Amino acid sequence: MKDTPLSNCERDFLLKAIEEKKRLDGRQTYDYRKLKITFGTDYGCCFVDLGKTRVMAQVSCELVAPKENRPNEGIMFFNIELSPMASPAFEQSRQSELSVKLNRQLERCLRNSKCIDTESLCVASGEKVWQIRTDVHVLNHDGNLMDAASIAAITALRHFRRPDVSIQGDEVTVYSPEERDPIPLSIYHMPITVSFSFFQQGTYLLVDPSEQEERVMDGLLIIAMNKHREICSIQSSGGIMLLKEQVMRCSKIASVKVSEITDLIEKALENDKTARKAGGRCGYAESITQERITALKMDETPVEVTDVKETASDIIQKAEPSPHKVPSLVVPVPGVGQVGQGLKNTWGLEEEDDDDEEEEEEEDTNDNGSAEQEEDLTVMEEEPHKTGESREANVVELSDSEEEEVIILHPETPDRTPKNTGSTSHQKGAAKSKKRQKK
Repeated sequence: MKDTPLSNCERDFLLKAIEEKKRLDGRQTYDYRKLKITFGTDYGCCFVDLGKTRVMAQVSCELVAPKENRPNEGIMFFNIELSPMASPAFEQSRQSELSVKLNRQLERCLRNSKCIDTESLCVASGEKVWQIRTDVHVLNHDGNLMDAASIAAITALRHFRRPDVSIQGDEVTVYSPEERDPIPLSIYHMPITVSFSFFQQGTYLLVDPSEQEERVMDGLLIIAMNKHREICSIQSSGGIMLLKEQVMRCSKIASVKVSEITDLIEKALENDKTARKAGGRCGYAESITQERITALKMDETPVEVTDVKETASDIIQKAEPSPHKVPSLVVPVPGVGQVGQGLKNTWGLEEEDDDDEEEEEEEDTNDNGSAEQEEDLTVMEEEPHKTGESREANVVELSDSEEEEVIILHPETPDRTPKNTGSTSHQKGAAKSKKRQKK
């Protein structure tokens, strides 16, 4: 996913503001954004916030075989990860051109400047040396990644402690922090990079450019320097031609900024050291095991429970009765739950209308059915000799054009009709027999 490009209006607005010596965040030309340095729970974990740019550096170590051409020196390795979480312009699958450039600049700043004593990392000459790996993760990108990465990397290296080691013959023993105190790295100086952005072919200069300012700049100059005013590396990009006076001016500005940042790093390290000795909260120390719910040790809180009953009775007596009492739920049938207070549903005006219509339809059908049954009875009295064919002929179909429903009624033959016919024939036969006897 690529980042959204700037429009021409935004580009013209930024360049016009830079010509008037104004910046979008209200800074002056040579001002840095607010710098914040925090540490993690473990040694060697450092977070740097440069404005909205956030970077995390983590240092780790491992015993490896040394290089053949340098058997008495340790190995320094640096890596910068640009995750899509920091910016939509970064891709996870492949290494971008920006990532390669940042890695080279960081190696040139820290490894080629010989700021760390690599010979002190040797455990056994030609056999075992310490490999110090520094991983820098960009958490949020808002411009000037190089300065934030260099500050985070050198601070994490200063904060890191490697395990102590002893050698007995050919056996190398690595001690845990509980057995022996870890040993800090031997650092000679602290090189820090300062970035300068140029606009309109070097006419205008800004320190610590933001992400939007980096899009419209013509060139970038990165100077790595320590507090002793020793230049460790200089990197220029963008294809602009700079004069000697411009480079000297940038070096003077960088010397002031580097001394301020170095003092801030030293103060942050001292505060973290004091907090760790005192056992207080330092960095992300809120996540230590003693503060968790599943910890075996918990702080005891004394509670007075001698007069609990008396206190409870006094509270109940002094308490005011509740103004509103909710009646208990009415359960119509055992084992049946009910929601509410058993009131009728007041929503269904439409449902009531539907019920009334259904009742009216049932009454109409009942009336029609009774009338038809009477007609069927008269027909059956007149023609009692008809079979089931006559019954099928007497089926009545009622249809309603609005609802398109068909009601079919099957009249039932009453049981009394055959009985009545039989009784009448029997009475007639008895009357004839009586007349014969009289004669």
